[in-house]
Parts: sequence; structure tokens; C-alpha cells
Amino acid sequence: MMSIRGIVSVLAATVLCVAPAFASDIALVMVEQRGCAYCAAWDDEIAPAYPNTAEGRYAPLERADLHMGPPDGISYARRVNFTPTFILVTDGQEVARMEGYVGQDFFWPLFSKLLETNTDFVPQTN
Repeated sequence: MMSIRGIVSVLAATVLCVAPAFASDIALVMVEQRGCAYCAAWDDEIAPAYPNTAEGRYAPLERADLHMGPPDGISYARRVNFTPTFILVTDGQEVARMEGYVGQDFFWPLFSKLLETNTDFVPQTN
């Protein structure tokens, strides 16, 4: 039986093969590398829910390997040195980033604030 991480990896690879870069949209690029424990924690704690959230629908996730450079049609404002690094892009250009993974309790409020500050995203109120 395949783990959640395995399923997420297969789905991400499939999407990357079939879908063009989000060059004319807003997207979140997760820069990761093999063996990154914090990337694995994000995959376990956040990845399954991400596409079902308002933030995930507003800024779909695209994955990039640290050693392969940015995905086609996307450019970073500066070099990526840490994984995971989450890069918010609009029209293929970096507008903001979060370096590292701070855990699920802090990821969502920080990411929501990043979207609110750098885009026209309006968080949902409960």
C-alpha cells in the first residue's frame, strides 16, 4: 500500500508532466530536495489538505527541485538556499517567499498573511 507521501509525490509528478507552468496566474512554488525532513513534514501535515483550502485554490501548488532551478515560465527574485522554500509567484515572477517550514499551526496564518499582503486574496472568516 502506498503512503500518503508516495501518493502526493505521484500526483505532483503527474501534474507537473501534464500541466503547463502557472505563468499567467498566481501559484505557490514549493522548492524541495530529496531527504529534506521539513519537506516530508509539510507533505504529511499540509499537502493533503492544501488543494481543498481557499489558499490552495487561490494559489495552486507547483513543486520544484532545489537543484533543477525554477519551473519553466517562472523566475525567482534571488537564489533559493533552503528547503522547503515557498515562493509566491504572479505572472511567473516571484512576489514573496517563506523559507523553511514552521509547522502546521503556524504555516496557515503565515501563508494567509503572505497572500493577503501580496495579492488581492481575502481570507475566509469562520
